[in-house]
Amino acid sequence: MNALLRALVVLMALSPLACSAADDAKFKYGEHYLRVRDVQQPVNPDKISVVEVFAYTCPHCIAFEPTLQKWVKKLPGDVEFVQLPHTLGRPAGVLHNKAFYTARMLGAFDKFHPALFNAIHVQRKPMATVEEIRALFVQSTGLKAEEFDGAFSGFAVDASFRRGESSIQAMAVSSVPTIVVNGEYFTSPGIAGGFGGALEVTNFLIERARRERGKR
Repeated sequence: MNALLRALVVLMALSPLACSAADDAKFKYGEHYLRVRDVQQPVNPDKISVVEVFAYTCPHCIAFEPTLQKWVKKLPGDVEFVQLPHTLGRPAGVLHNKAFYTARMLGAFDKFHPALFNAIHVQRKPMATVEEIRALFVQSTGLKAEEFDGAFSGFAVDASFRRGESSIQAMAVSSVPTIVVNGEYFTSPGIAGGFGGALEVTNFLIERARRERGKR
């Protein structure tokens, strides 16, 4: 084997490693993504978990929503996406979050979720009382007030709310929107350079999680 051929063989052998190193160098830990305080185990161990922590009162969250949902529609089958509402320590946030879980429980999330965003940010309504939220829920979903009241004040919604709050506190997520991948690393438009940047970093973290699963 002549010197040129040997050099080509060595280059081809090293090229996958070089590509991987370049990909990993594109996004840096501590700059584009960080580690949560306490790692959370995904609900479904067979899927790569992607969680968007958001708040209904956050203007950045409603602005992010169209871009995020387009991205979600293209996710591969091994990725599970969920949204997790944050109270931001506000009483109204507690009501919004319980309404979120109520809508999930009653199968009305796709109608109520955008309606609550719209009421707060477009119609400029405070949405800070149960009465306001109940009226919006009935109007946007077509369900009865009694159905809302039964779920909203029930054990299942309260338990979901408490689990969500516990998870957010354990991860020490203090700002929204934030995206957490596999309960371990998180990024956000603020540290990743905008909405598109946050999703690029999320794609990177998904691929990283996929590679790590393949090594087990």
